[in-house]
Amino acid sequence: MWFYSDKVKKLFKNPQNVGEVKNPDAVGDVGNIICGDALRLTLKIDKKTEKIIEAKFQTFGCASAIASSSALTEMIKGMTIDEAANVTNKDIAEYLGGLPEEKMHCSVMGMEALEAAIANYRGAPLKQEMVGQERIVCKCFSVTDKKIIRAIKENNLKTVEEVTNYTKAGGGCGKCQPEIEKLLKEFWSKEATKGACAKEPPRKKLTNLQRISLIQETIGREIRPQLKTDGGDIELVDIDGTKVSVKFLGMCLGCPSTGVTLKSFIEAKLKEFVDEEITVEEVRE
Repeated sequence: MWFYSDKVKKLFKNPQNVGEVKNPDAVGDVGNIICGDALRLTLKIDKKTEKIIEAKFQTFGCASAIASSSALTEMIKGMTIDEAANVTNKDIAEYLGGLPEEKMHCSVMGMEALEAAIANYRGAPLKQEMVGQERIVCKCFSVTDKKIIRAIKENNLKTVEEVTNYTKAGGGCGKCQPEIEKLLKEFWSKEATKGACAKEPPRKKLTNLQRISLIQETIGREIRPQLKTDGGDIELVDIDGTKVSVKFLGMCLGCPSTGVTLKSFIEAKLKEFVDEEITVEEVRE
């Protein structure tokens, strides 16, 4: 039996933002009703600030698909297009308090619909991550090798069962499972080769004073200016080893997407420029 969080149940029974934005600025369509789940995401965007001011969805799918789509629209409202472009399927699943492994493909579908909508808004083709020539691997659900490889890469998938959970490939007749196994072996073999050929030198261990100084510098140079462009700000509250406590200010205060900003932007920047072990938590009064 699958376990569904209270948030998944709530958004399934009372989904938010159902429907279609009138005269949308961006449209993202993914999936296929004939093959399984399908999702249409429509956005209204402020042209001056590029903030998403309205987001609605229409989906054909299970409870997890409805909850994931609803969660996505709630998460991205108030974000700029650039901020929304950083939202991953993991962010959607975390927002929901987790999803059963067998239903992670629903969060992937939400991420893909968002990418399609952003590409549509920008008048640009979707980013292609080709592995040879793109081809249909799973005929039951029309899943291509490109989609499978991307799911393997972004979610660290190691087994055919995990690939099925995230993409549905292999979940029908099962004839494509040997091909999925082959793609897994090829991908991880190439990753092992790259790792052996291009290992980064280990970072020099920082003293506490060096770490504190670098955190303050990174916040001032990489993080605060970006938040201020959207009317927000951040205050450094405390540093305890690799644990950093911050407080949101301005427009960021009380914003429903602060959880995503905290992990996908602030923590990611500090990991990149300071220490990969850093974790960031929000302090609320």
